[in-house]
Amino acid sequence: MLKFYARFEINDETGDCLSEHEMTQLHYKKIISLQKAAFAKFPGLKGFALSNVASVDSRESLTQHFENLDATALKEIASYLNLVPDKLEPPFDWHRLDEKFLRNLLITRHERRVSQLESLNEMPLYPTETIIWDENLVPNEYFSDGCLALPKLNLQFLTLHDYLYRNFILFRLESTYEIRQDIEDAVIRMLPWQSEEGDVVFGGWARMALPIQEFAVVEVGKPLLGEKRPSRVRADVSVSLNVRKEIQEEWENLRRHDVCFLITVQPNVPIGTKYNHHGNFIEQVGLVNVRGCEIEGILDENGRVIEEGIEPRSKLPGDKRTYRIWLDTNQYRQDMEALQEGEDDVYESFNILLRRKPKENNFKAVLETIRHLMNTECVVPQWLHDILLGYGEPSSAHYSKMSLQARTLDFNDTFLNFEHIVQSFPNYKVVSKCNDPNLNIPPFRLTFEDVPITMDSDSDDQPEQNLQKVILVEPYVIPKRGPYEFNEPRKNSIKFTPTQTEAIRSGMQPGLTLVVGPPGSGKTDIAVQIISNIYHNHPNQRTLIVTHSNQALNQLFEKIMQLDIDERHLLRLGHGEEALETEKDFSRYGRVNYVLSKRIELLQKVKKLQDSLDVTGDVSYTCETAGHFYLYEIVARWEKFSNELVKKDQHTPPEYFTENFPFTKFFNDAPQPLFNGKSFDENVEIAKSCYRYINHIFTELEEFRAFELLRNGLDRSKYLLVKEAKIIAMTCTHAALKRKELVNLSFKYDNILMEESAQILEIETFIPLLLQQPLDGYNRLKRWIMIGDHYQLPPVIKNIAFQKFSNMEQSLFTRLVRLGVPVVQLDGQGRSKSSICELYKWRYNILDDLPHIKEWPEYNRANAGFVFDYQLINVENFNNVGESEPNPYFYQNLGEAEYVVAVYMYMRLIGYPAEKISILTTYNGQKHLLRDVINRRCAENPVFGVPHKITTVDKYQGQQNDYVLISLVRTKVVGHLRDVRRLVVAASRARLGLYIFGRVSIFKNCFELRPTFKLLMDHSQKLELVEGEVFPTERLSLDKIAKKKIKTINDMTEMAQYVHKMYMVKIESMREDYEKMKEMYEQAAAKEMEANTEMTNEKSNKSNKSKENLPFVPIPIQNELDEEILSYNEEQSESDAKKQKLDEDDNNDVDLATGQTTEEQEQQASTTNDE
Repeated sequence: MLKFYARFEINDETGDCLSEHEMTQLHYKKIISLQKAAFAKFPGLKGFALSNVASVDSRESLTQHFENLDATALKEIASYLNLVPDKLEPPFDWHRLDEKFLRNLLITRHERRVSQLESLNEMPLYPTETIIWDENLVPNEYFSDGCLALPKLNLQFLTLHDYLYRNFILFRLESTYEIRQDIEDAVIRMLPWQSEEGDVVFGGWARMALPIQEFAVVEVGKPLLGEKRPSRVRADVSVSLNVRKEIQEEWENLRRHDVCFLITVQPNVPIGTKYNHHGNFIEQVGLVNVRGCEIEGILDENGRVIEEGIEPRSKLPGDKRTYRIWLDTNQYRQDMEALQEGEDDVYESFNILLRRKPKENNFKAVLETIRHLMNTECVVPQWLHDILLGYGEPSSAHYSKMSLQARTLDFNDTFLNFEHIVQSFPNYKVVSKCNDPNLNIPPFRLTFEDVPITMDSDSDDQPEQNLQKVILVEPYVIPKRGPYEFNEPRKNSIKFTPTQTEAIRSGMQPGLTLVVGPPGSGKTDIAVQIISNIYHNHPNQRTLIVTHSNQALNQLFEKIMQLDIDERHLLRLGHGEEALETEKDFSRYGRVNYVLSKRIELLQKVKKLQDSLDVTGDVSYTCETAGHFYLYEIVARWEKFSNELVKKDQHTPPEYFTENFPFTKFFNDAPQPLFNGKSFDENVEIAKSCYRYINHIFTELEEFRAFELLRNGLDRSKYLLVKEAKIIAMTCTHAALKRKELVNLSFKYDNILMEESAQILEIETFIPLLLQQPLDGYNRLKRWIMIGDHYQLPPVIKNIAFQKFSNMEQSLFTRLVRLGVPVVQLDGQGRSKSSICELYKWRYNILDDLPHIKEWPEYNRANAGFVFDYQLINVENFNNVGESEPNPYFYQNLGEAEYVVAVYMYMRLIGYPAEKISILTTYNGQKHLLRDVINRRCAENPVFGVPHKITTVDKYQGQQNDYVLISLVRTKVVGHLRDVRRLVVAASRARLGLYIFGRVSIFKNCFELRPTFKLLMDHSQKLELVEGEVFPTERLSLDKIAKKKIKTINDMTEMAQYVHKMYMVKIESMREDYEKMKEMYEQAAAKEMEANTEMTNEKSNKSNKSKENLPFVPIPIQNELDEEILSYNEEQSESDAKKQKLDEDDNNDVDLATGQTTEEQEQQASTTNDE
């Protein structure tokens, strides 16, 4: 590493980055200087002095020429080159001038350097067994007491090349660590043994790995010009899918470019040997080789790759499947060179094919993107360059320092009224240009008088009046878009706070905007308003939205749709759009389908317009014919009407417009009368709005015309991406995966908005800046808005050494905040009750409640059935067991899991909706245990059902719910909750109620958690309930509760028994309700039967007709009820028999519903009641 940075591609004096050509020129100068010194001082080195550079600049050549020189000669050459002092004696004792040192000094300084880029391009992207299990490169543990030979991501970087190189190395090694875990897990499950014949047999199975039946390299392409590696290497690998159906489907759904691994194991342990988790993995399984590969496709019966498409592929016969794969060409070249030197042929020994989870398997595409960036000239905006590297003035990219700062901003619908503007800018004097209060209504344009008119002026004598803190407000009217109600634009309804308004103002201005938003502070609303304002202020600019997760992207889109943004300009790239809570599809093909259907709809309106004007011909056949119709018929008629209108005066009656407006008949379906204005000017505006509506039809058709010319769905989607869409959204991972494709499509954008910035890796934040080619050597990016919260959880890095030593968990957002870049700190939260907010607000400088927290009733009411809004409940050992660890780092706590589920069941019994409750935990093991308990206790029982989410705190970041139950799991040590950022996330997920279950004695003494746990300890550590209360309650949080109503729960077992009693009362109540309903239906049916009998008797005049011969009168309710009564009675008798047997056995375990019997009872009773 020292040698690498000692000869790094940078000018040591100026700090400028040097190109490969410039480094070569410097190298030539050094060699020529050495040759001149040898020629002048030592005639014996004449051969060296007169040789060409390429023949003497290798280390071997230099050693050969200088190995016979003594220390005096070497010192003379070194002093001639100014490498050592010229004096006889060294000035300091630590100076070395011995022969060995001087010879190495001259050789190291003048030897040919290996090009960093060249070595990077020759590096295989897939890790091999030598790297995966190298503890020096990929340490398994780190104890913060040593130095590792790993690059670090701190505050500053030498050049962009250095920035990319460090991220490349660390991202590759972090991926390698995750691959190691996946390989070990799968191979251990497969239990490789050695048979008596010496063959490999597998005693187990793994979901993510299969034994290989056949493997063969089928193609090795010739190297490209100037390269040593093959152009491509393809192979076929065959496996048997004799597994469960769902696993078989997973293997058959492997897609093009999915990464797999080929593994060779040669175990030397006999059949039946158990794996020792404390032993050495490599030695036990006999792992020999690991090679990565990329799926090209699955082969059909004829050996051809089955093309992927929208339609599902047909089912292949049999269990055998053959995959065509691409191998890493650099790795193949190295393996072939090793084979020539006598090593074994790697590609004849593979016996395991391993796949990985798709979400965790994108490393190769990201590494390729980083390498591609390093091979191209990275052009970041000039105003961002120094800040990204950590140099210069941190505030230089703030909008107040930008030369293009706008003095007047159109805030569109940001402000609800004039008073809102005054409240939003408390440090400004707000003056309206309109003196009529009735006309001071949104939208508004604001002119900031403290912004100099000419930012480029170097003159110090700016007029004083131009720098006053005054805002001139100019209300304006948006022209009506048509006579229909749906033509009215959707408007913002949120009253933004002053800090939120400053964030919106900063985002609208050119430059870098950082917004730090605590939980519930309205980060998404601010992002959406910034996007909307840019969209309306700069209609020709394109905005790229990047988030960490699909969920955040979907939340943004759902709110964008509520504002005045034309949905044809919205595009969502990548997977995850299926989770949108809307029927509209914003994916590429979904937008193409929307455009095509919209085109048909518009052409139908053209047809209607044609009929209303009595024009002949098929003008609505295509967008082109519609364009001719518009030009020759519509525009001509409108111009004629406009010219006549100029001659009219204010006394012109409305009838004139109705009779002479050429398109009156077209608007027959609009609210009538069409021209209902009170004055001539109002009727003129109505006519203009109608023409705008018609004009908009043909404007859209002109934009859609390209979709008629492009007949291919792929071409249409590319055109949509490059030309039509104005707001393009994707995740940071998708941006990294698809950069090359986007650049090749000439994708362009002017603004970037990033949500969840503090959760995105440094390199994944940087890549979206370079998704477009520079124009004339300049990046066209104008605005970069980053919104996040570095006080919450950072990016997920699994390896502790890379996380802590290399600081890989530091996001670019966090680094910029640490560098001192100006940020907008949001200071109001509107999510949690004030009492719950106290648990985490101490982490922020200022965090107050938004007005609605005090105004809305739900934030002032108590939580039904609970004494406190939040509580820490102590959970002791259950059956003398606290936390358990069935697998390494897989922590579980059965007592806590049962307690949490019991409280959930209690909440459901008193009326809490299941979708308003989430259960969180801090460990994956406990998450799976909680799901198991819920599935057993509640899932099949409609009285309980399943909660909205059961997941980890880390996965739940960015989400919220009304009531949250948290299991802390650990009973021996604090664990990773010691990270305050995780505590902030956990405490801030709940809106109305937060109940934490854990071992109080462990967590209360943790120094890092003390501010939060001090508040939690103010309440009782035993669960306190309010008996007889149901959801929702009218009781206020501050109301006193009578002591006789408070029920204190001592432990989990008591809670289980309490819930069981409540459950039985609930079932009995349901049974009574059923009996009453049954009786009511029977009475109603009897009355209806009696009425029918009387009516039939009157018609037939037969008084003694038997009941069996009565005419059939359909009574569906009665028939269904009879069936339900019969079914219920039979099942109830069986259930009672089982219950009696359980009571005799005195089964008093913690099963909250006393086994399956009670669940059956409750399910049948509930089902009958519902029906």
